[in-house]
Amino acid sequence: MSAVLDQATNAPAAQDRGALAKMVMTLLDHWNLSTEDQAALLGIAPSNRSALTRYRKGEPIGTSRDQFERVGHLLGIHKNLRLLFPQNRDLAYRWMSSRNKAFDNLSPVEVVKDWGFAGLLMVRAYLDRARGV
Repeated sequence: MSAVLDQATNAPAAQDRGALAKMVMTLLDHWNLSTEDQAALLGIAPSNRSALTRYRKGEPIGTSRDQFERVGHLLGIHKNLRLLFPQNRDLAYRWMSSRNKAFDNLSPVEVVKDWGFAGLLMVRAYLDRARGV
C-alpha cells in the first residue's frame, strides 16, 4: 500500500489509517478474541469499547506511534501465521489464544497482556524465528 504520510506524525494519512483499522479489526475478529483482549493488543483501555466500534467502522487507527506500531506488528504476526500454516487457516486463527510452551504455557495474547508492547515484540520475534527470518 503506498501511503501518503501525515507530515506531523510521519504516519499514513487518515484515509489509509481508516483502511488499516478495518483490516486489523477483521483480523482480531478472525482470531475470535474477547473485547478485552482486542483492546489489550491495540494498547487501549479494556473499557474503551467505543474505540473498537469506531475502528470497525473505519475511523483512523494509529494516531499515536505506539498504536500504529502495534497494528504493524499484529499484521506481521498474521502474515507469519498464514505462511507457517498455509493449509490450516483454523490453526493460524486459533494460535494467538492457544497455550504455548515457548511462552511458559501462556497464550500469545496473555503474553501481550502481561508484558504490553514488549510482549507483542516477543510474540512477533518468536514467529519470525520460526519462519527463519
